[in-house]
Amino acid sequence: MPIIDSTYVPPLLLSNGHLQTLFPTLFRRTAGFPYQRERITTPDDDFLDLDWAVQPFRRIAIIAHGLEGDSNRTYVLGMVRALIKGGWDAVVWNARGCGGEPNQTLRFTHSGATEDLQTVLSHVAASHNYDEIALIGFSLGGNVTLKYLGENGKQIHPKVTKAVTFSVPCDLQSGSLQLAGMANRIYMRRFLRDLRKKIRIKMRAMPGEINDKGYAQLRTFEDFDNRYTAPIHGFADANDYWRKSSCRPFLKNISIPTLLVNARNDPFLAGPCFPIEESEANPHLYLEMPISGGHVGFVTFNPEGEYWSETRAVSFLGANPS
Repeated sequence: MPIIDSTYVPPLLLSNGHLQTLFPTLFRRTAGFPYQRERITTPDDDFLDLDWAVQPFRRIAIIAHGLEGDSNRTYVLGMVRALIKGGWDAVVWNARGCGGEPNQTLRFTHSGATEDLQTVLSHVAASHNYDEIALIGFSLGGNVTLKYLGENGKQIHPKVTKAVTFSVPCDLQSGSLQLAGMANRIYMRRFLRDLRKKIRIKMRAMPGEINDKGYAQLRTFEDFDNRYTAPIHGFADANDYWRKSSCRPFLKNISIPTLLVNARNDPFLAGPCFPIEESEANPHLYLEMPISGGHVGFVTFNPEGEYWSETRAVSFLGANPS
């Protein structure tokens, strides 16, 4: 029963989930890494931009960012820096439309888009002679990573040996309803604002195929997913999208050591996002639920500027799970 007692202790006055969530975005300064960018083609003739941080080492971690994130978010840069320090190369895959240039098809990233992770993994494995590959995912990217691991089960690429995920909405319906609450209005408004920018870019590139008429009436992810995510990506509606794209039903099939860290005070996550039963039943799934941490927070103050989540990830990847 790999339920892990967490060692994370938040800094004084930063135990609140909202403070933990907002503090890194507002105040953390993480130096950028001199990435080497590579563009790869997807099977549907779109593209993905990969940002490489290479020393080189003999092992590499593939990092998936969260919704509307990219390779330069502070939580990604912090993880890349910790991985390099720990003897890992890193490659961050920018989801469609998140790498600084609009993608070429109507579709965009969504929580169940494991085919894009497959494209990235296949490219990394085929084009570079690494001995070991790890997967790391945050939030939406964590859901994609866990779903991918569960979909592939024992058929996962033999070089993929471990995975680490943080702040994952394992049940998309409950997570979406949680974010629709009054306490999370500030986050919901920001997500919808950022997503509207992407819609307008697609409107200019693909006139007549998509529009934002009446967009101001959208208030929740359910509204957005019913109007855009579901029809564009072949789902019947938001509920169908949530049901088919949530990673939780796939967790039972994960076959490599995988760490899932979800803080109990994460303002984005509801009860079903904490897969206790699945972890107890699967010896490969290690669930860690710190009392504090917020959403992709886990703030730590130290001379190295390294957050607890980064130290924890490298520890899990570099040693036996514990």
